[in-house]
Amino acid sequence: MDTMQNPSIVLYNTHNAKIEDKPIPSLTNPNDVLIRIAYIGVCGSDVHFWHHGGIGKSVNPNTGIVMGHEASGTVHSVGSAVTRLQPGARVAIEPGTPCRLCSACKAGTYHLCRQMRFAAAPGPPDTQGCLSKYYVVPEDMAYEIGDGVGLDEAVCVEPTAVAVHAVRLGDVRPGETVVVMGSGTIGLLVAAVTLQFGAHRVILVDILASKLEFARSWLGVETFLADPTLSPEDDAARLLKHFSLEESGIDTTGGLVDTLLECSGAASSINMGVHLLRPGGKYVQTGVGKAKIEFPIVAVSNKELMFRGCFRYGAGDYDLAVKLVNEGRVKVKALLSSVTRFEDATEAWEKTSRGEGIKNLIEGVRE
Repeated sequence: MDTMQNPSIVLYNTHNAKIEDKPIPSLTNPNDVLIRIAYIGVCGSDVHFWHHGGIGKSVNPNTGIVMGHEASGTVHSVGSAVTRLQPGARVAIEPGTPCRLCSACKAGTYHLCRQMRFAAAPGPPDTQGCLSKYYVVPEDMAYEIGDGVGLDEAVCVEPTAVAVHAVRLGDVRPGETVVVMGSGTIGLLVAAVTLQFGAHRVILVDILASKLEFARSWLGVETFLADPTLSPEDDAARLLKHFSLEESGIDTTGGLVDTLLECSGAASSINMGVHLLRPGGKYVQTGVGKAKIEFPIVAVSNKELMFRGCFRYGAGDYDLAVKLVNEGRVKVKALLSSVTRFEDATEAWEKTSRGEGIKNLIEGVRE
């Protein structure tokens, strides 16, 4: 790699990735900044691309695509119109650029822009990812981090922004009882952000005891080990009884849970979540699983639940995520499990695929 200008990890197909040289991106837009990438985080979508060649749209095996969307780095150079950032600034990257002109963008929901160019997304046209030595973004998609935050920690701003978006969609309020289904990276961060929004009681649910043990030590939240051998309705009843959240004297399913934030995407978890909520409760689907599942639509209707999807992050979410990380309100350092050298990036994908660690990182290209 010593002779390459911009080494990049390009995925061509299932289990087929190569290190290739790419041109250093030029600052054709005066509002752009060129970033020297320091760390890239591995998430579930990277693993899915590695094992299945894509999500929805597949990678073109003839052209491939540069991987990676969770990233941090140092500003290398700036366009002529950039005023907020200077070379040397340490930043977390928001890895998507909307068109800024459509009705969604104008309405303040730019994350729903149909022309969004999100990092490592197959097209047409393809959008290249951050798993390179250099990466270019508009100035407003690079967020300066505080001196007390490492560039490794800054990678976690992206998943923290997802958590912020989910919690805001759930309209979590002080005094509420909130259940979070799934204790992967997103579930843990959702629980952490929920506490910052003032929830009175947060219960984290998973089928792996080791993950719940970490959640208790990191956040001090209550946890519940789900039983996959039970029906979702029976397991919901077991949880409600265990935490004294049963609704007494009423012949209906559901307990005294105000908000349910589903972060696993598993069908059993989704069904269980519906049965946990009180009438008029709020449900946010943050985890992504199979494209089609069965869930208790009658319970959703009879309890008049607010049922919402959740897609990435929108206006203000990244700003709040940066503040939470900068101020140490969400202590992301504990989530970092390993750092893999750039040239061994596929090993990091495999490690995450095996369920090892919480947030595995890939180091940027070394000097």
